[in-house]
Amino acid sequence: MKLDSNIKKGILLLNMVVVVHLISQQVYKRFDLTQDQRYTVSQEAKSIIAPIDAPLIIEVLLDGNLPSEFKKLQRETKQLLEEFSTYNKNISYSFSSPLENQESTEQTQKQLYQMGMVATEVELRDNGKVSLERLYPWALAYYNGKTVKIPLLKNTLGATSQERITNSIQNLEYAFANAFKQLLTPKTKSIAFIKGNGELEDTKIASFLKTIRGYYGIAPFILDSVANNPEGTLSQLLSFDLIVIAKPTEAFTEPEKYVLDQYIMNGGASLWLIDATVQKTDPDTGKSYLVGRDLGLNDLFFKYGARIQPTIVRDLYSAPIVLAQGTENDSKYKRYPWFYYPLSSSASGHPIVTNIEGVKFEYPSPITLLENTVKKTILLSSSPVSAVAITPHEINFDTAIPANLKTVNQGPNPQEFSAGELPLAILLEGRFTSALKNRVKPFKISDKSIARDQSLETKMVIVSDGDIITNQFDKSRPLPTGFDKMTQTMFGNNDFLLNAVDYLLDDTGLINIRTKKISIPFLDPQKVQETRILWQGAHLVLPLIALGVFGLLFAFLRKKKYQH
Repeated sequence: MKLDSNIKKGILLLNMVVVVHLISQQVYKRFDLTQDQRYTVSQEAKSIIAPIDAPLIIEVLLDGNLPSEFKKLQRETKQLLEEFSTYNKNISYSFSSPLENQESTEQTQKQLYQMGMVATEVELRDNGKVSLERLYPWALAYYNGKTVKIPLLKNTLGATSQERITNSIQNLEYAFANAFKQLLTPKTKSIAFIKGNGELEDTKIASFLKTIRGYYGIAPFILDSVANNPEGTLSQLLSFDLIVIAKPTEAFTEPEKYVLDQYIMNGGASLWLIDATVQKTDPDTGKSYLVGRDLGLNDLFFKYGARIQPTIVRDLYSAPIVLAQGTENDSKYKRYPWFYYPLSSSASGHPIVTNIEGVKFEYPSPITLLENTVKKTILLSSSPVSAVAITPHEINFDTAIPANLKTVNQGPNPQEFSAGELPLAILLEGRFTSALKNRVKPFKISDKSIARDQSLETKMVIVSDGDIITNQFDKSRPLPTGFDKMTQTMFGNNDFLLNAVDYLLDDTGLINIRTKKISIPFLDPQKVQETRILWQGAHLVLPLIALGVFGLLFAFLRKKKYQH
């Protein structure tokens, strides 16, 4: 009877196991028990990968002999891709080492470089020995005949190797979601780059144009046509979702300003990259000065709630300038502190500036925020240790460099660097009042539904530096926006501008992924080396001791049980 009872219990248990197994095949649920929800894919990323209806293959070039921190990056990448493939079975991935075949290493490196994938040199430590290895922390995504490269490593200015890996892991979801979006999303919104007032040539912004071309339709828009057909020009401009005015050097006419104003009144978004000063040389003395430049935009900005001051910001926290020292073949390039190149990073938490590297400005001007009903957000500003130079202001390397070196070595003069944090880039949101309200209009708009004194809900970003968008060149090849080839430093200019464009076009899904915060624990390599013998011994001895104690305890209990 007792045997029958045990058999019944066994059969019941077996049936329960089978039922649970069948249910698990139909209902799948993963639980993320981490405090920072590191392994939970955001809703924005899920919405991007949901439409994938064909094989999307990801090849991760991060395998082989890796330092500990890069192994952590590899594990986190694998974990994220596993989550992606869980939500959409069409996503598959693999890991490989591009330099595994020693015979074709040089050719492989050349091919990867031509594809824009730059190697990273890392130190490998083994038993106190240090060696240098070249790694390619990149991935390639293939979908329907398209290929997109994905950077896994995020180089952060001034960060340690562990901080760099943490920032990279934090950026992983954005990097992959961004690539998926390029592969999947059709270009539904368009951007007009305003021309006709001495704006930057396309070659000088080629890198940024190439970047946003993957997401949006872009086209130049010549504003000169306002003189002949102002209404037609406005009608054509209204077909664009965003206008970019990149470093104009010639003043805008009243009809041109009215077209831009009415574009904004009808809900158009705008990105203004404005230089309020210009560098000129005195023909008599040969000295170089920065002087104020009037582009005729002050009344527009004043009505919208901002004013770019025709002065110069000097910041102790700045990017260096590289100058040649010596003559001809004996010349050497040296870095010097240059306070006219402020480096700005924000702790505001706004999605446009979250988790981006320091943004490099060149001779920016302070922006004053004015009272009105428009919502204003300071995106980037100078450091607390900054100063304002009144124009005209002489630019003299012979005097400025020694003075800057003295300031760096001996500390800043509190009276000189007392301007505090000065806004350099701002976001304005809401309903704007027309700059030409209650004024005589330069031309008549026959379509009354277009002529407005109060705007629809819209946004604009104003940056007091036009050079923030420019790219340098390596021979004839444009380098990435924000990359300084003289110092081999990558600044956050490209990420800032791309985030600004996405936000202005209400394409906030990818930006919101950037706000995800995670915490990655690291071991202290010095302590690991110092206590290595201790922990190795503990891992060898403690299991033997535990096994011995268990054996003695088992023998004791067995003897006690059967001794009678």
